[in-house]
Amino acid sequence: RDFWSAQRGLRTLRVSWTAGDARSSADHERLLTAALDQPGVPGRELGDAAAAALLDAGRWLHADYYAPFLAHAALEPLACTAWVQADRCDVWVGTQAPSRAQNHASELTGLSLEQVFVHSLQIGGAFGRRGEWDWVEEAVEAARQVKVPVKIMWTRADDLRHDFYRPASAHRLTARLQDDGRPALLTHRIAAPSVARRRSPELLQRGHDILITQGSHDMDYALPNLRVDYHDVELSVPVGFWRSVGHSHNGFVLESFIDELSHASAIDPLSYRLTLLAEVPRMRAVLLRAAQMANWGGALPSGRGRGIACMKSYGTFVAQVAVVAVVEGTLVVERVCCAVDAGVVLHPGIVEQQMHSGIVYALSAALAGEITFKAGAVEQSNYHDYPALRMQQMPQIDVSIIESDAAPGGCGEPAAPVIAPAVCNAIFAATGQRLRRLPIRLAANA
Repeated sequence: RDFWSAQRGLRTLRVSWTAGDARSSADHERLLTAALDQPGVPGRELGDAAAAALLDAGRWLHADYYAPFLAHAALEPLACTAWVQADRCDVWVGTQAPSRAQNHASELTGLSLEQVFVHSLQIGGAFGRRGEWDWVEEAVEAARQVKVPVKIMWTRADDLRHDFYRPASAHRLTARLQDDGRPALLTHRIAAPSVARRRSPELLQRGHDILITQGSHDMDYALPNLRVDYHDVELSVPVGFWRSVGHSHNGFVLESFIDELSHASAIDPLSYRLTLLAEVPRMRAVLLRAAQMANWGGALPSGRGRGIACMKSYGTFVAQVAVVAVVEGTLVVERVCCAVDAGVVLHPGIVEQQMHSGIVYALSAALAGEITFKAGAVEQSNYHDYPALRMQQMPQIDVSIIESDAAPGGCGEPAAPVIAPAVCNAIFAATGQRLRRLPIRLAANA
């Protein structure tokens, strides 16, 4: 009759499980990194990247990056109530995909779609997790068997250990710089499991897996020669949509590497980006606004630094400047200045809330988010070993909305990809440490 009693009953069960894939996180990283040694599936080719790669002139830079698996870790546990009767099925659930819930309930019960009624409830946090249907199927199947209404509710450990995770990914970037510091060539190779293969196979009909390369193959930087390719590496780990999808890892990688190029060219990171975005006025505008808000170029005390990053996703342009302090090896993100051009804005308050939300969510992941595997099983189980940002860790966040008459863009996703590179670039400015993997871990002597 209640969750506590059900949990006590569950703990009395003794289950013998058939062993599955027993790979560890080290095995996953090794497989992903090894894939980078071979050419991948083309994502975008601009100019003549092959010919440009054969030239000796200019300065070459190379960097490998890595991003881990991430859970959604929404505060609200997964829950669903189902009631299967002879001529109808009712499902009460908070879902991002009511039609998928209806489809799967119909398949399980043998009832027509017209006989399946999905009562959509508020979903609270979801970030992509409630676009799945596994716990819905569990409730429907249980209700079908016992002939009475059944409520399924997962624990935090259930959710963290049986999620559809943000894919881990390995990246290899190469650039050849001209005498003026601008890239004559940039290549980005990505290795990651495919979300689209299971979740949205129709996307593969476009010619390549855009969910692996998004944020990179469609970058706005003006480059004469560009090559983006990828490997779909199957790791036997369920993967799914995570807030901002491919942008979440490609934003970190690309904006960190652009920062590397600017410093290698001895050009201010803001000026460097503005030069490469001469034909993208909306991105220039958000960069300049965020920089102005953060007093870009102004003096900072020792141990502090500013970092800048930008990205377009889902039709919306976002730039952020992070101000960090590194004192005796401890990182504090003090302030984030965020400028956004989302096109026509109907409700500025909601836009600002979504910018805050994306920053907090992705900053949690950047600082501590990492799902690890041992003998094929997830090691994390709750917020003690998969932390969310605490109140005392919160930076001051300032948001400025650029007035625009462009078509409205999305706002739930676009702030998320920008915060990790902004913070990592700020850490470099403060300490000289270049971080090429997440979550953020400072060297002991920082």
